[in-house]
Amino acid sequence: RAVVQRVLRASVDVDGALVSSTGPGLMVLVGLHVEDTFEDAQWLAGKLLKARVFPDENGKDWTQSVTAECEPARQILFVSQFTLHGSFASGNKPDLHNAMPPVTAKQLYETFLQHVKTMMPRGNDCVRDGVFGAAMEVSLVNHGPVTFVLDSRDRKA
Repeated sequence: RAVVQRVLRASVDVDGALVSSTGPGLMVLVGLHVEDTFEDAQWLAGKLLKARVFPDENGKDWTQSVTAECEPARQILFVSQFTLHGSFASGNKPDLHNAMPPVTAKQLYETFLQHVKTMMPRGNDCVRDGVFGAAMEVSLVNHGPVTFVLDSRDRKA
């Protein structure tokens, strides 16, 4: 599952220090479900990289993806967030049992990031991320606001 936000800028701090930042592009919160596979990660990567959430050079909305050639190049900041699979269905305390366990999640998350980098025209230069498992301070300026949710468990989304 991913929460995809079009941003003017975004950043991640850990322990008061900047660890990652991005200019115009996307900030994506990624939560891995206990049943997610590499195939789910591939689907998610393809969907978010092809999503036409940016205007073209003439200002026409919904025409370009994050991979479109433009200056400056658009960037993506990924932030792992296991709480995206939390639920309050059984009360007021979040149930996080649907989140993938940390060791497995870290492996799949890193594989997902590498897959995204291979699909981006400028690869590593345009893909950034936070620190997996760390307590992060995430800042962003949402542009629009434009925010979408993609879920490999609900591929109609």
